[in-house]
Amino acid sequence: MDNVAVGSKSTVVRVPKAGELVAANLRRRIITGELGAGDPLPNESVLMEQFGVSRPTLREAFRILESESIITVLRGARGGARVMAPDASVAARYTGLLLQYKGTPLVDVYRARASLEVSAVGVLAGPGHADQLDRLAALIDEGAGLVDDAAAFAHHDVQLHQSLVDLAGNETLAVLAGMLVHIIEAHNDLFIASHGDNQDKPAARAAHRAYTKLLAHLRSGDAIAAQDFWRKHLDGIEKYMVGDSATTLVEVLS
Repeated sequence: MDNVAVGSKSTVVRVPKAGELVAANLRRRIITGELGAGDPLPNESVLMEQFGVSRPTLREAFRILESESIITVLRGARGGARVMAPDASVAARYTGLLLQYKGTPLVDVYRARASLEVSAVGVLAGPGHADQLDRLAALIDEGAGLVDDAAAFAHHDVQLHQSLVDLAGNETLAVLAGMLVHIIEAHNDLFIASHGDNQDKPAARAAHRAYTKLLAHLRSGDAIAAQDFWRKHLDGIEKYMVGDSATTLVEVLS
């Protein structure tokens, strides 16, 4: 490390390692699309010459990018590094682990999701969203045939919740919603495993009816009615799924 004096004080500035600099360069090329998902990286000899680094330094860079799930490295004679598309589930899982480590009540996750979805509902009730509502209607229709299969409907229901935010058109909120949905889906699996399918069939039918009613509010263009209805529906889901909100914590690991 280098010490850099600032006025009468001294601050420590950490100089990045060569492997970190190489990783940063390759990461930038992947994120900007210069290297696309599925593309092989140039072989090690080419990269070593390009960056002026040793093989151990290059492999350190590969380990950094592998840990971020944006490349995969295959070993052996036909191995090599290959680009992977950034996967939102990686960030979602890390978020879940962080919340679990902090002992976060699961109710926090449900209420955060509710805030995003209610906002999205308000957007979708506005003018100019007929195509989005048609896509939502198609998803709701798909769920009609799944209400007697608790596990299948639970998975479909997660997709519907995500779609509400996706269709509203804000990419940042959609990514945040995806993180929350990932955590909630893990809880759904635990819930179904402990309660069995029979108990969840009435809940699945009720959820399907709620989506149908929400769609009617959205098509009418009444944003206030749509948001009020969806907020009450999500409050009911929270009470049903979370139970004792003071002691039910985020859990993403078995």
